[in-house]
This record gives sequence, C-alpha cells and structure tokens, in this order.
Amino acid sequence: MATLIGANDSSPIEDVQNIKNACKGLGTDEATLISILAHRNVSERKLVREAYEEIYHEDLIQQLKSELSGSFQRGICNWTLDPAERDAAFIKETLEKEYVDYKVIIEIACTRTSEEFLAVKRSYQLLYKHCLEEDVASKTIGDIRRLLVAVVSTYRYEGEEFDESLAHLESNILHEAIEKKAFSDDEIIRILCTRSKKQLFATFSTFRNTYGTTITKGLSSDASDEYMVTLRTTIRCIKNPRRYLAKVLGYALSDLVAEEHALSRVIITRAEKDLNEISDIYFKRNGVTLHNSVAKKTSGNYKTFLLALLGKNSV
Repeated sequence: MATLIGANDSSPIEDVQNIKNACKGLGTDEATLISILAHRNVSERKLVREAYEEIYHEDLIQQLKSELSGSFQRGICNWTLDPAERDAAFIKETLEKEYVDYKVIIEIACTRTSEEFLAVKRSYQLLYKHCLEEDVASKTIGDIRRLLVAVVSTYRYEGEEFDESLAHLESNILHEAIEKKAFSDDEIIRILCTRSKKQLFATFSTFRNTYGTTITKGLSSDASDEYMVTLRTTIRCIKNPRRYLAKVLGYALSDLVAEEHALSRVIITRAEKDLNEISDIYFKRNGVTLHNSVAKKTSGNYKTFLLALLGKNSV
C-alpha cells in the first residue's frame, strides 16, 4: 500500500503559481514546495510540470535545480520526474560511475513490472540516444555482463499461472549447478532471466522443500566476488522485493555517507506503491519504525520531504 498522502482537491494552475511564488526573491520557500509536490500523485505531478512549462516556458525540474541544493534538491527533482524517466536517470547515473553499482540496475529491472521496465528502456533510449542493453554491455565484462544484459533484456510474463512440473525440473537443474559450484552456468542465467516471477517463486519454493535450504544459501557469500553478489541480488530482488528493499533502507540508514542516494531512491520509487509494507518489514527487522529512523538520521528540508512521502505529515 502507498504511503503518499494526496491532496483532497488540487489545481495544477494554482500549484504552479504557488511554486513560482515560492521561487521568487532572494530566498526559496521550501516548505511550500514540499506542501505541494510531496502531496501530488504521479498524474498530478505530470500536470503540474506541463502547466509550469506552458505558463512560464520553463522546465520545472530545471527551476527546482536552480533554486535548491544538496539531498533535498536531488530528492524533490527525482520525485517530480516521470517514473520511467527517473529510473532511466538512476541507471544512467550508476553506469557513468567509475565503479558501477550493479545492485541499482538489478533493483530497478527486477522490482518493476515488465511494462514498467519496458517504459524505462524506452525513456533511456529517448534521453541518452543509446539502448540500455548496449550501455550495460559496454560497462561490464565476463559473467557479470552475461547476467546483467540478460536481466535488462527480459520481458517476463506477468500472469498468475505457473507449471509445477517445470518448477521441479528447474529446481533440480539449479541444485545440480550449485552443487558443482557452476554459479555462472548458462542454465542458471536462463532460468532467472526468462521465467515469470510466479514460475520462479514456484521453483524457489520447490528448491527449499526438496533440499531443505533456500537457493541463496548454497551460493558463495564472498563479498569480494562481484558476480556472486550480483547473482544473489538478482535472486533476492525476484524472490522477495519488499524484503530486499527493506534491507536496502537499513543499509542506507546505517551509512548515509555512502548510501544516501539509496535511501531517497527507495522511498521515492515506492511511496506510491508498497512503501507501507516495506516499512512494516523494516520495523520487524530493526525494531524501530522507518519514520523514526529517517527522522533521526536526516535533517532540514530533506527530512521534511522524506517524512511527507512516508505519510506522516498532514497536507
């Protein structure tokens, strides 16, 4: 369930006028920006952005970037973007780093629906004049390239149907490869990157029931092995995306210097989807609410903005 608290009645024309007024003068009225943008859903934010462009002949995102700074600027600009455009920007950003954070790519590819991720790839092409698969391939090598290109190339069936006999067959294939420590076997990549999530749930369940352990338990836990980290991340994102994202939030809040972008990324991308359920998992894992953790670890307008998306502020 979403945590976003929307406005009962909003007008994009009034919103853009209030946003423009908030940006006038020497200072910026950040509280007004938060009170508007942090309480508009994706459709409403799109209308606000279009109205701003039509009335003032300026891009709202560029206006916000010129008025704001730091984590708050990054957060509210990403929130205001179209979701597919935003995900494409997240991927482009990580691909341009000296050390690519493969987990960001996997998180986006494996926690979005097939249609959502197809929209991400279309936005990526439109924005950067390259196909996503091309750029992922150019920034990776070896087994990681094989796995990541397969992950971003897939278009999974989203239906509820699954084949129980296939689940038994492929759980055996996975077990045999893991027993042989053939972690980069073509069959592992094929199964993970072509089967529907429902089919994979059935396969993972059959694996556990048959062999008395989860599929990830048999994988090397060596944090220095980038391929194994990438493989485990892929499985965890498919198997239980909410649990995985709750872990991402936990890591981010324990090390905001290194993982601050992860904190805002998860909150921003899940506030209109299932952040309430992710927050529940976070609480069970950490014994403290996500709201309280964010309130303790962040400050200023950035804190106010994130707490608004968490649903703890009134409009």
